[in-house]
Amino acid sequence: MVRRPHAYVQQMIEDPDGRPQSLSVHIGESPLGWLHARGLLSDRHYHAGDALRRDWERAGLGARVTMCWDGAPLAGRGGRNAARAHDPSLSQMAARERFDGAIRAAGPGLADILWRVACAGEGLAAAEKALGWPTRAGKLVLTLALDRVADWYKVPS
Repeated sequence: MVRRPHAYVQQMIEDPDGRPQSLSVHIGESPLGWLHARGLLSDRHYHAGDALRRDWERAGLGARVTMCWDGAPLAGRGGRNAARAHDPSLSQMAARERFDGAIRAAGPGLADILWRVACAGEGLAAAEKALGWPTRAGKLVLTLALDRVADWYKVPS
């Protein structure tokens, strides 16, 4: 088995005192994975956030970065693909229902940071800044949201 070196990048962040700090970040690691690996999220919280992210991806809610080859009909022609403009699969619809239910379970005010960190892959500090929250408020709100989502997904304690 060939082992590949981990891909790290240097990133400048602001520490709690407002001083810039250089930090090595593994680019293949999600923000939830990063928080979990450092003991800032429990296993239950991590698994709940990961389940939400998987459902978000399965539902096709993320931005498309590739060409869509689903056989869209040509304008003005009624070929065999004309009736099938976009037919989501049952698994995609089920994932969308689970995602929507989990977001509702998180509740208003908590779902914002949950989506930003778990689904959009935004770091906690960046999410706090984008939402106009004070530093370190995001972790508390994120864990509250993940508690509710873990209950909704029935993640064991």
